[in-house]
Amino acid sequence: MPEADVPVVIIGGSLDGLSTAVFLAAQGIPSLVVERHPGTAIHPRAALVSQRTVELFRTLGLQPEIESAAAAEFVQNGAIISVESLGGKELAWYFRSINEGVEDLSPAPRLFVTQIGLEPILRRHAEAGGARLEYSCEAVELEQDDDGVTVHLRDRGGAGERTVRARYVVAADGAKSPMRERLGVRTQGHGSFSDSITIYFRADVRALIGDRDLSVIYVFHPRLTGFFRFSLEGDAGFLVVNSTVDEDGVRSTSPGEDMSEQRCIEYVRQALGDPDIDVEIENVQRWSSMADWAERLREGRVFFAGDAAHVMPPTGGFGGNCGVHDADNLAWKLAAVLRGDAGPGLLATYDAERRPVSEFTVEQAYTRYVLRLDPGLGQDDLMPIVDEATVELGYRYHSAAVVPEAGEGGELWESPHQPTARPGSRAPHLAYAAPDGGTSTLDLVRRSFVLLAGPEGREWCDAAQDASAALGIPVESRCMSDAPGFAEVYGTGEEGAVLLRPDGFVAWRTGAAPDDGEATLRAVLEGILDVAHR
Repeated sequence: MPEADVPVVIIGGSLDGLSTAVFLAAQGIPSLVVERHPGTAIHPRAALVSQRTVELFRTLGLQPEIESAAAAEFVQNGAIISVESLGGKELAWYFRSINEGVEDLSPAPRLFVTQIGLEPILRRHAEAGGARLEYSCEAVELEQDDDGVTVHLRDRGGAGERTVRARYVVAADGAKSPMRERLGVRTQGHGSFSDSITIYFRADVRALIGDRDLSVIYVFHPRLTGFFRFSLEGDAGFLVVNSTVDEDGVRSTSPGEDMSEQRCIEYVRQALGDPDIDVEIENVQRWSSMADWAERLREGRVFFAGDAAHVMPPTGGFGGNCGVHDADNLAWKLAAVLRGDAGPGLLATYDAERRPVSEFTVEQAYTRYVLRLDPGLGQDDLMPIVDEATVELGYRYHSAAVVPEAGEGGELWESPHQPTARPGSRAPHLAYAAPDGGTSTLDLVRRSFVLLAGPEGREWCDAAQDASAALGIPVESRCMSDAPGFAEVYGTGEEGAVLLRPDGFVAWRTGAAPDDGEATLRAVLEGILDVAHR
């Protein structure tokens, strides 16, 4: 017999698994997180946290804590450049500062904070919200039936095996996802194109950095290509090496074949541009640069998130962020079904919404990798680059959880610099001093449906409350008469309204005053949530 019964088992307790647990906890849903490693991250890994990701954690009140963790690790808002070597020739400046040109798009900035700094914050809040985390524990098998999933767990410390019972499982178990492979879900994309290494080292690089505020430094040295990131104090960092060139001019995309200490010291000195600098190697990790996505993000009651759903090269810093966005999209839907507020059809919208975004984001990362690091991979079939802000904030959803407008073209993205507030898009940021706190319209997203009415749309607010009571589903409402510019930015006109989902995406919109507002909103909510008429 299973030893425990939980609503959701999350396989993988790194960034994406912990984020899933945090978002479920915010919805009042406990989970069990199992992680094969003995604790949270001990290597930096993902470090660029996008505006959208910070927005999502902001809704839980975590932004100040994450900003403090970021400030303890890195000088914030630095540049992204390319060099021949750190002490040598500068080649290009991609960003003078990582928030340049996007400050007005969100109340949340882009941050640099590693998983070492971020994961303990998520762990504390997940546990405070009712999640149980078990480290040195791995899921080895599962069986599904009509009512749930039986998950077989093995304690890696030798305490044996046991089973737990869950309604649903989220597999956030990495790029090589054992659960995805066991369930026969294949990947598609570009495969592996570099046997890369990350070299963690100590060296005093302050004189080489000088007075430059640098966040990411791409290196195009005659003997290697890769990128640097350095500690706040300038006395340590890591170097990713993607390709090398030997003494005979032969290029290799397999630097992982030689990870000796002397070779790694040589790579670091070459990339720093100082052949005599003292370098101490702390650790070396070997990994594959890949650009793939799962052919489907669900198999029965098992959902794939994070690297199990999509894996991409680090160019652009999209990978970890995309996984956090998976977690948020999935968590509110699982919570609605588990509470009885929604039918099973809502869960089908996870794949419909996130898989196209996964493919789009992977292709954007791959294009950047080819153009910045390895043009030899071929440029004929690359997806054209769209700007980083669009990748982070501008993707759109098309599913049964969105009510399209007449003439909808089905575009996959839009520029957040010209937001439309069309159904399926992220609610635009508009500076707004709400009476109950907050500085943005995004601060009105409270993990439930929210109806925002135009300045003369009070009747829509009344209708939302009537529909909420009739359906037994929480819906907040607010007339935005105290928000100059709202009607134009959100496209509601003076008497219309917009309905935001718990993840802050626009579900439905009208520019007209209500005729029978309660009936309209009931039909909208019933369709989105896949519930019979109540």
